[in-house]
Amino acid sequence: MAHAKYEKLIAAAKALPPVPTVVVHPCDETSLRGAVEAAEAGIIVPILVGPAGKIAAVAERFGLDIAGLELVDVPHSDAAAARAVALVREGRAELLMKGSLHTDELMRAVTATANGLRTERRISHVFVMDVPSHADTLFVTDAAINIAPDLDAKRDIIQNAIDLYTRIGLGTPRVAVLSAVETVTTKIPSTIEAAALCKMAERGQITGGIVDGPLAFDNAIDPEAARIKGIRSEVAGHAQILVVPDLEAGNMLAKNLTFLAGADAAGIVLGARVPIILTSRADSVRTRMASCAVAVLYAHARRTALAVPPS
Repeated sequence: MAHAKYEKLIAAAKALPPVPTVVVHPCDETSLRGAVEAAEAGIIVPILVGPAGKIAAVAERFGLDIAGLELVDVPHSDAAAARAVALVREGRAELLMKGSLHTDELMRAVTATANGLRTERRISHVFVMDVPSHADTLFVTDAAINIAPDLDAKRDIIQNAIDLYTRIGLGTPRVAVLSAVETVTTKIPSTIEAAALCKMAERGQITGGIVDGPLAFDNAIDPEAARIKGIRSEVAGHAQILVVPDLEAGNMLAKNLTFLAGADAAGIVLGARVPIILTSRADSVRTRMASCAVAVLYAHARRTALAVPPS
């Protein structure tokens, strides 16, 4: 069944109480419809932040019922981002959802030194990809936030993705650190970083997943390619998290899967105080719903973890 993996995530989120979510500047049909439909599905409780007149006009034009939703009136997108972050800091919401503003505008408010949502962990993005021809849900990271991450940033990028994978109930992930080849060579620095990251996982600096690399894309996801290359590992041929060398590689990989393999790409940003639902104007309603579902499952898992006292 096409996109069955997303349907399972959405069904799991529907089984949980809806999560208060600040929707930042939902001033076009796609972003407002995504919030309204996620609310109607019982996944989120939206707080709409933006110019009230614009939001009301979009709702009226496209027949979207926002009568029962809280609406915080601010004059423009920058103010919407700042107010949304403030609402999270006040404890009013557990999720942020990007509307029709630019990602840079939202992330500036999130990463502000004085009153943003930074933590000790590096902020990173994960594409949760439903590829119809592939059995596993694939995570691709980081293809949207960190342009050329160094080794320490990649450690956090991997840990963020592992935490997401495990907390939304998918089990223990097999993590492939990708490069152009599967052997370590000084000619390709990303292979050296991949090897270092594997050693960091061995020494407990990365936890919760099975990490291997460097691996090329083919032998990371295809068992026959791994067999032909003689690679023996728990990850090769069966990777579920794909860690790319840099943003350019990740962006191209995710878009190739989307446009050539018919994949849907739900997006979420991790490492801030709350998960951030980061959608694209081109996303389908199903993809936006899946992005919300993933964030809701993660938020509930975080809430449960914080409620359990350490042993």
